Amino acid sequence: MTEPLFAVRALSCARGDRVLFGGVSFELRAGEALHIRGPNGYGKTTMLRALSGLGRPLRGDIRWRGERVRDLGDEFYAELAYLGHLNGLREELTAAENVWTYARTHGGADCDGKQVDAALARVGLAAAAERPARHMSQGQKRRLALACLLVVNRPLWLLDEPFTALDVGSVETLVNLIEEHLREGGLALIISHQAFDLPGIRNFDLEHFVRSRR
Repeated sequence: MTEPLFAVRALSCARGDRVLFGGVSFELRAGEALHIRGPNGYGKTTMLRALSGLGRPLRGDIRWRGERVRDLGDEFYAELAYLGHLNGLREELTAAENVWTYARTHGGADCDGKQVDAALARVGLAAAAERPARHMSQGQKRRLALACLLVVNRPLWLLDEPFTALDVGSVETLVNLIEEHLREGGLALIISHQAFDLPGIRNFDLEHFVRSRR
């Protein structure tokens, strides 16, 4: 069996002085995905932020390609794509400008107009390329944020409620994009309350680790 690309050992996170969960361990190899589940308030987003480097865990070991993430620094962030609750869009820019700007600021300096157009087409926004983000629906904004992920080559995707505000067709499109990412050797950690069907994905119930701390 190949070595894991992403490994988490005995992770604990807290909010203020309250421990949210402890003892979380898992690993992901190329082409694998994990669905992190649990009720609201159990620390799913806190965990994802810790894994992305946006938050600090209470304790635990997070490794990428066998090295501690905290030691890798920018080397790790260059291989990570994070989609949080907020879409991170610039409301005054058009859809195409948002994708191009994201590429330029996230290591995709060679991204050109054809790649931007292709990314927008894959999420069903080809006709909205020149529309300012502020004039888009919430579902369109979510799809635009997802298009941004497609123009940078990041193997590790951390997705926090990526299906929010998406209709049935858009959910299917995103699942297909994730599946393609996995076939190409990528990895994905997904938080979602919404049901979705992704072949081979493993479920990880954070609730078990919260109860063990209470």
